Amino acid sequence: MSLTSADIARIANLARLELEPDESERMRMQINGFFDLVEKMRAVDTTGIEPLAHPVATIQEITLRLREDRVSEPNNREANMRNAPAAEHGLFLVPKVIE
Repeated sequence: MSLTSADIARIANLARLELEPDESERMRMQINGFFDLVEKMRAVDTTGIEPLAHPVATIQEITLRLREDRVSEPNNREANMRNAPAAEHGLFLVPKVIE
């Protein structure tokens, strides 16, 4: 996949960015370089390779230090809901912003 100057102009317009021609060209080269790197990574055969939980696991055995899953804060739902300008069934009501 490779982006053209028109693609960069369209993306800049959508992002509300105003790019100078040299900035646009530099951006196109950087993004296309990123796409090239992704394509190289996709070309690598990873059949039979197990995913890693952590990158250090490639050089040494590690154990993830996970904390105990327990409740540490009291339930303040009623107090929190009293601050809400509008609430229903224990949920905050907010104005609709997307149609």
